[in-house]
Amino acid sequence: MIQTREAEKNTALLNVDQIREDFPVLGRMINGMPLAYLDNAASSQSPRQVIDAVKLYHESHHSNVHRGVHTLSQEATSLYEEAREKIRAFLNAASLKEIIFTSGTTDAVNLVASSFVEERLNEGDEILITHLEHHSNIVPWHILCERKKAKLRVLPINDRGEIILDNLDDYLTSRTRIVGVNHISNALGTINPVKKIVEAAHRKNIPVLVDGAQATPHEIVDVQDLGCDFYAISGHKMYGPTGIGVLYGKQELLEKMRPYRSGGDMILSVSFDKVVYNELPYRFEAGTPPIAQAIGLGAAADYINSIGKKAIQNYENMLLDYATRKLGEIPQVRFIGTAREKASLVSFVIDGVHPHDVGTILDGEGIAVRTGHHCAQPVMDRFSIPATTRASFAFYNTTEEIDRLVAGVRKVIEVFDA
Repeated sequence: MIQTREAEKNTALLNVDQIREDFPVLGRMINGMPLAYLDNAASSQSPRQVIDAVKLYHESHHSNVHRGVHTLSQEATSLYEEAREKIRAFLNAASLKEIIFTSGTTDAVNLVASSFVEERLNEGDEILITHLEHHSNIVPWHILCERKKAKLRVLPINDRGEIILDNLDDYLTSRTRIVGVNHISNALGTINPVKKIVEAAHRKNIPVLVDGAQATPHEIVDVQDLGCDFYAISGHKMYGPTGIGVLYGKQELLEKMRPYRSGGDMILSVSFDKVVYNELPYRFEAGTPPIAQAIGLGAAADYINSIGKKAIQNYENMLLDYATRKLGEIPQVRFIGTAREKASLVSFVIDGVHPHDVGTILDGEGIAVRTGHHCAQPVMDRFSIPATTRASFAFYNTTEEIDRLVAGVRKVIEVFDA
């Protein structure tokens, strides 16, 4: 099936019926209706190719990686390190030493906060983030600033949900120790001008961490082109397993960072008097790693590549335009986040109806959406709302599913007489 898709890589639309056959869960019936899974920004579904890769490891290669001389250990190590190379290529990192497996984006951000920023942060220093951040790119910095008596500064957003960059240079001061920014907002879908922010920060020798959890499934990510110092991703956002993520870091920075966690595999030698740490990237991978999950993540990267990133982009943009137009025809629907550059999600409210009620009624129709603050409470506060209903699309979704979403929203309005 992968080979038959090669000709489709540069086309605007995909053979979605064929793609959907790769995702077993899409055949489920929910409340008597075919599942319409529109919660991909929270966690995307895994194709059979990913499931099979994880299953094969457990059935045929299950063993701990590194140091083992027996066949299974060597096979597991090869698969694990092959997955690292797949992610290196997927992000276009310069070296395998720059790819660190973590438990997810949250873990990756905490690694940078603990191992890179903390020792550089003094009382009165500043960390700069944006008003669009997920809690995982707020709370680690808040804790660090609280502990070190530093200041957390926030770039504001406008009514469209776009970062206001007019005074960016004023926010980048001699006390700024790092900038944290998400590539794509998980709450609104805003695609942020990351490269522009990186360039501005680097003019003042300020490093930048990018939360790329929402970008890797939808955008062509090239960390060398972006120029960022750190880039964090999550496996389950890009059709891979849960419990696995990656921190990309520039080698020259990683070499200077102290270990994040300690234990086995992150050392070269240990005595009671002295510990010599391992080389990159293993210095930051203490203990038994998430081997099966890493292999699954590599398979997910293969799967995305087999379809074609540009084809995915084009198709998902079509879904976004279609959903925006169809939902926009309903007077009671108010979009939250109308950025000019958006990824494939719509976040909206129906005045007089709580999003949890919207989600419950839609679930009764077999439609899975996410309702709540989406781990982005400051975004909700900015728009003076407690929560939104968010429908987020993947390349296996269809316009027919969006039609069902629209019909479901109309049913909600009818039920609540909104």
